[in-house]
Amino acid sequence: MKQVLSTMLLITLLVGCSSNATPENSETNKQNETQTENRAIEKNDETEQQKSQEQAENNTDKYEPNPQVPDDRSLQKVDQTYGDEKGEATLKAIKNINQTYEVGPIELTVKEAKLIHLRPDYSMIDYFHVLTHKEEFDFVKVFVEIKNTSSEKVNFAPIELLKTNTGETFNWEKDIYLEELHGDIEGNSTKAGNLGFIVNAAGGHTDKDEHGEGTDDHSSKYVHADETKDIKWIEIKTSDVFDANKKKISESQKIRIEF
Repeated sequence: MKQVLSTMLLITLLVGCSSNATPENSETNKQNETQTENRAIEKNDETEQQKSQEQAENNTDKYEPNPQVPDDRSLQKVDQTYGDEKGEATLKAIKNINQTYEVGPIELTVKEAKLIHLRPDYSMIDYFHVLTHKEEFDFVKVFVEIKNTSSEKVNFAPIELLKTNTGETFNWEKDIYLEELHGDIEGNSTKAGNLGFIVNAAGGHTDKDEHGEGTDDHSSKYVHADETKDIKWIEIKTSDVFDANKKKISESQKIRIEF
């Protein structure tokens, strides 16, 4: 009889201990599960960011060098210089951006912006004389990716107008790279490449007012040939987005980049 009572008492004590420990263990388990979930979410966010950065870098790596302008991909630090048969380029400023902007069905990713001093090879001087009479000059450039997320063809210009803090304004026709990034883009397709504009130029630029209207060559205010101003920021204005019937489907956007 005593043995039976002892056994029952032991069982009661074990059940009581188990009952008392359950709420604490349950709470601890919930906290552990929450921490695990949070770590998983953070890891997924980091993975997505890393994938986006790697994709942008891969697009730059796949870029085919421009036939008019030296390949500047190796220029990642100020004062670095690179030269080839098209001339010598020196990096004056760089801004890594890697940011995507939505313009209707268009996803415009701006990877980087650079300010470069270029001394063109003698064989390329005539090409640049249309935009400036200087034998060496500065230009700003941006590397972009354009993705049409819709299944329909649309018309879009990543840079319709570009403005600098020095007061110069350029339309897309002043782009020195001419990589056909403006215009039609098929559904579910992408384009990637550079756009660049000569700054502090003595000629060849048409100033525009707030409404984007140009002035003629006789009344435009140009930067003097011996005057060089520091480029501290640029402002990009994209075009509107138009469908295949030339109907506007999305408004333009403005993007400001600080050097």
